[in-house]
Amino acid sequence: MSSSGGLRLGVAQQIAGGVFELRQQRGYLPLTVAVLDAGGHVVVLQREDGASIMRPQIASGKAWGALGMGLPSRELARRAQGQPQFFAALAPGGLVPVPGGVLVRDPQTREIVGAVRVSGDTSDRDEECAVAAIEATGLVADATAES
Repeated sequence: MSSSGGLRLGVAQQIAGGVFELRQQRGYLPLTVAVLDAGGHVVVLQREDGASIMRPQIASGKAWGALGMGLPSRELARRAQGQPQFFAALAPGGLVPVPGGVLVRDPQTREIVGAVRVSGDTSDRDEECAVAAIEATGLVADATAES
């Protein structure tokens, strides 16, 4: 975190490292992780060897959608089922409404300071890695829209 409440490079790198560490421990497929700050800027984007070539775009799109809508992408996926035209119109802008985009919140203020998206395995496994890595830094992972 920075004095202005933004997500700093060092913390973003810790999150990415935590994602890859858990992936290896669990034996999941190779992953890509995107960590965005509250303004939607990419702070870290890393793709493991063996992750498919579209994973960076997918990872960034899920994190971008979570930030842009202020909701975890699991909730966006649920809402997209009832409003397909709305989400289809947003898709060209980079929003990917499927589970796995996790909001990052400040533990004291609960304000959104960024988002993390992991892509490469099932959405549930991707989300599991993101949540664990965020929480390991002392920040709050919001994957359920129940904040």
